[in-house]
Amino acid sequence: MAWVNRFRIDASASPYHVEPMSSILFISNTAFFTPPLIILLAMIIDALVGDPKWLYRGVPHPVVLLGKLISVLESGFNKSIESNRRRFIAGVQSSAIVIAVAAIAGYVIAALCQIIPAGMIILALLASSLIAWRGLYAHVRDVMVGLNTSLEEGREAISHIVGRDPESLDESAISRAAIESLAENFSDGTVAPIFWFAVLGLPGLCAYKAINTLDSMIGHRNGRYEYFGKAAARIDDAVNYIPARLTGFLIVIAACLVRGANAKNAFKAMFRDAPRHRSFNAGWPEAAMAGALGIALAGPRIYDGVEVPDHWMNEAGVRMAGPDDISRALLLYRVAGGLIMALLLGLAFAIYSFS
Repeated sequence: MAWVNRFRIDASASPYHVEPMSSILFISNTAFFTPPLIILLAMIIDALVGDPKWLYRGVPHPVVLLGKLISVLESGFNKSIESNRRRFIAGVQSSAIVIAVAAIAGYVIAALCQIIPAGMIILALLASSLIAWRGLYAHVRDVMVGLNTSLEEGREAISHIVGRDPESLDESAISRAAIESLAENFSDGTVAPIFWFAVLGLPGLCAYKAINTLDSMIGHRNGRYEYFGKAAARIDDAVNYIPARLTGFLIVIAACLVRGANAKNAFKAMFRDAPRHRSFNAGWPEAAMAGALGIALAGPRIYDGVEVPDHWMNEAGVRMAGPDDISRALLLYRVAGGLIMALLLGLAFAIYSFS
């Protein structure tokens, strides 16, 4: 990257004044803006090393810390003896506390990184822990490898990424569940974090991870969380609205570049079926993935022994899926991740060109 050290002439200043390109592409003057190349670096770090187990055996992962804070607040404020209204208000207050703590922590860290040597590199390293591109790929690949070994191995692997009863799943159901998880969590774990990182800097990224963790822990429709977690679930719907739809389009574009994938069908399935999905946002990447692969995803599922109805995404697609289909989905996932990197690189040079 020798070009990083080149210089550009500032026409508005003295004819003898030059400004380092690095000051435009790598440096930020506010905690709420992160240069695209630093976001790209964070994604590359995650793609290369993910979340090293050796590191997080001794240091708690940021999401683990968020989870502990949520657990403390939930146990302290979510009392079954309270009225539904009080539980809802307590949930709003608890969610606000968690989001504010995360955003303030992100702001302080970003501000510190602006004033210390190699601070933006440190920021990229820290931010990479909040992107889950490699981790999701590894988990879904484990399902594929497990199914190639035995049905039991596949059930064990799928139990780590979905909440369904694995004993009720055959090879086809396990494969579909893995692909659905890949599509949905591509949005939650990669596209949305990078989107909010780009829009609001590290404070935005940290706030998003807090919201997403709140939703995963308390955003459930059951007796315990129906009211306490309602605000968290609705906020999560809101912050994922744009990223979920961007994810769908990324999958469609990736399908244009992958032999055997059907981009036209992905596009049609996304607009036809996504609004019918039981999830406000998950249908967009799931429908796009289903159409691209020519298989049917979603549909009725069993959670805790109870069948939960849902519409099929790409209902006309094949419902018999297997490890080969997971492999095809992982290829689309890798290409879509490459598209994000290319977009960040293009954005960096667009900023440089117009600055």
